Amino acid sequence: MTRLLSTREEYGHALVRLGERSRDIVVLDADLSTSTCTETFAKRFPDRFFNMGISEQDLIGTAAGMALAGKIAFASSFAIFLSGRCWEQVRQSVALPGCNVKLVGTHGGVTVGKDGASHQALEDIAVMRAIPALAVIVPCDAVETRKAVEAAAWYDGPVYIRLTREKLPVIYPDEKPFRIGVGGVVRQGSDLTLCGIGLMLHECLSAATALAQEGISARVIDLATVKPIDEDLVSRCAAETGAMVTAEEHSVIGGLGDAVGEVLLRRRPVPLERIGVRDSFGRSGDPQDLLRYFDLTAEAIVAAAKRALARKQP
Repeated sequence: MTRLLSTREEYGHALVRLGERSRDIVVLDADLSTSTCTETFAKRFPDRFFNMGISEQDLIGTAAGMALAGKIAFASSFAIFLSGRCWEQVRQSVALPGCNVKLVGTHGGVTVGKDGASHQALEDIAVMRAIPALAVIVPCDAVETRKAVEAAAWYDGPVYIRLTREKLPVIYPDEKPFRIGVGGVVRQGSDLTLCGIGLMLHECLSAATALAQEGISARVIDLATVKPIDEDLVSRCAAETGAMVTAEEHSVIGGLGDAVGEVLLRRRPVPLERIGVRDSFGRSGDPQDLLRYFDLTAEAIVAAAKRALARKQP
């Protein structure tokens, strides 16, 4: 039976483990600690937890100051607030001076559900990816979340990690390694490559199974580190399979699809199809209904794969 675990809950547990290893770990939140699950750390280490109130820009400035004082600062809020309300502070106070701040945005994508367009971050990967020196990570399950949070803690520089509201099936075993900037092959295939992040990696795997029933061999790769993207893996898969599809719970503008496309343009041009939200805001609804409404499904990936294969060079 497939395990369903929350990435944001695993984030809270990972913070506690890090806090036990180093007294330099501090955690800041913008009055959303129950939702972001940083309250787990707050209960264990109340002297190293700081609720900044509904003052997200102050949250970032304070985290930067703590980092400059030698702390490893984790700053959390909803993805829409960290990437939107705080973009200038992230750029000026964190990334520009190279502060050791780890930004963790929960509730990314349309699966935030009934909170609607105002709370559904569909542009956060794009705007964070545009900031120099800021790593961007989108884990696909609880195990990868734990490993990504641990890797971010010891990474020398600022990091943005995007998590979901909904629980996700567990793909990886507990011993699965994680390195920032290194992707991985989740399923082998030879006819084309499906590239996924977050919950859309699960849809890529379902699409690969459906394609196999039609005699199409689809490779699936996990590009959790959207920046710095694993250029060698992307170009190797392009060379070996000759066509690619990207899938993300994010706008098709500026996210994973464009990150992969930039690599292909420079290193190995092949047909590329992008699955994502098409230049639109989100809307209120049940998470699964919204995924279907925006064509963020295995069926949409299958259709995109066939379009990419039709353009593939013989």
